[in-house]
Amino acid sequence: MGAATEAMSPAAVNSMVIGAAGLTAFEPCAWGDFFINYAPPFSQESEERMRERACQLKAELRRRMSDAGEAMSVAGTVTMVDTLERLGVDCHFRDEIAAALRRVVVIDDGESLDDGDLRLVALRFRLLRQHGIWVPADVFDRFRDETGSFSESLSSDPGSLLSLYNAAHMATPGEQSLDEAISFSRSHLESMRGKLASPMAEQVSRALDIPLPRLPKRIETMHYVVEYEKEDGHDPMVLELARLDFNLVRSLHLKELRDLSLWWKELYGNVNLSYARDRLVENYFWTCGVFHEEDYSRARMLFAKTFGLLSLMDDTYDVYATLEDCHVLNEAIQRWDESAASTLPEYMRMFYINLVRNFQGFEDSLQPHEKYRVSYAKKAFKLSSKYYLDEARWSSENYAPSFKEHVEVSVMSSGFPTLAVVLLMGAGDLATKEAFDWAIDVRDVVSASGEVARFLNDIASYKKGRNKKDAASSVECYAKERGVSGEEAAAAIAGMAEHAWRTINGSCVEMDAALLPAAKLVVNLTKTLEVIYLGGRDAYTFAGDLKDLVVSLFVDGPAI
Repeated sequence: MGAATEAMSPAAVNSMVIGAAGLTAFEPCAWGDFFINYAPPFSQESEERMRERACQLKAELRRRMSDAGEAMSVAGTVTMVDTLERLGVDCHFRDEIAAALRRVVVIDDGESLDDGDLRLVALRFRLLRQHGIWVPADVFDRFRDETGSFSESLSSDPGSLLSLYNAAHMATPGEQSLDEAISFSRSHLESMRGKLASPMAEQVSRALDIPLPRLPKRIETMHYVVEYEKEDGHDPMVLELARLDFNLVRSLHLKELRDLSLWWKELYGNVNLSYARDRLVENYFWTCGVFHEEDYSRARMLFAKTFGLLSLMDDTYDVYATLEDCHVLNEAIQRWDESAASTLPEYMRMFYINLVRNFQGFEDSLQPHEKYRVSYAKKAFKLSSKYYLDEARWSSENYAPSFKEHVEVSVMSSGFPTLAVVLLMGAGDLATKEAFDWAIDVRDVVSASGEVARFLNDIASYKKGRNKKDAASSVECYAKERGVSGEEAAAAIAGMAEHAWRTINGSCVEMDAALLPAAKLVVNLTKTLEVIYLGGRDAYTFAGDLKDLVVSLFVDGPAI
């Protein structure tokens, strides 16, 4: 995955410690046993009462949606879907939402919508594209003046501008008109900062950091479950359900985090790789960005454990092992047999044994018809090992690859193509064999996701400074090949990350509908990158950057 660790700035210096062997080491875990000892705020009896009430509310809301049916206006329909999604309760109304969107999609370019209501036109556009349904960008042409520019009459309406800004981030490659929409809306929204009332002020600020289509849903829910009550015309029944659901899901997350912390404490102690990042809590935060719903509990546990093992392997290749050790480790990984541990250097053996045994445990936990899934995860893990070895060879030999060669290897070594397979292991019925074949082939969404991961990581490496053992980053390769400054190269790489996002958007509206649920999980995985690498930070390596958000999400949370 690549670590940004060399002390190149005061911020980096403050985040590092020096190991006994004189090696630059990662800062220690910020949490200790906190989540092992932390007691969830609700008793089992309280949770049962909350769950019973939530079931009543869900049943009543389903009846209400069924009664409204096709009589609900397009404006009411898209607003309802958006509200349920941002409050994080859409998972309880999948059939109702699918039916609602089918009704909305058949209208012609905003028919039944007020032609002058940019907020609703943009909302419909964003929702349909997010659900894999193509909507042409010319629906926004009606909001342009005779010169072809967006009408300045829109510049005083923050709600419409925000809706346009978020919608335009569903752009696909080559949609220049949506580039113009982003530029227009962003400029006016930035000029409004400090002048808006709550909750619009917070929503604009959040979107200017990370546009809504790229923000992990659980983070949006954490904010919106508080903000929604302040909106005119909010639905008290939906709000009550959202509050109950948020607390029930958070309670489950805390139980999982405790179990994972115990697992990790034992594993990290057993493998004794003190040079590796101790980041279980940050790993779980990332995991909840992929799937936060209660139904995905098994998927979260399998994903977080595999992510932790991959992180240990990454750091072994990246910051500690000699090239000879890397070759031996890769040979053992390709064999995938516990007996291969005897061929490894002493310090690697317990890691390898725990890796093999944990994967066997994953297989044992799956149903008989699901056990084949682990073979895909192993294959993906083996591929990561090969690409980590390639980078270790570059570093050891001081080899400077071309930019193209670098990207071909480093996109794979980002770890994301492996994680795209791993996230399917426990993901229920959507994880079909076809979905695994799609993910392991690193096509479209998976490949572009790896590009976003690589490019954002390398921008962070450029800003923070990289480890002395790291191979040259894509920023450095680009700067050297093009003869430009580091800042110019970083800006170009940021543009490539943006293009990769657009490739993701385009692929999701073109792909086989049967694969879309799996692709959406990969999109969720990619969204979390925007938080981890916000502003050029690396909040997985420099975990202090994420601490306040972790506390807000799992401990303090909204006052509900």
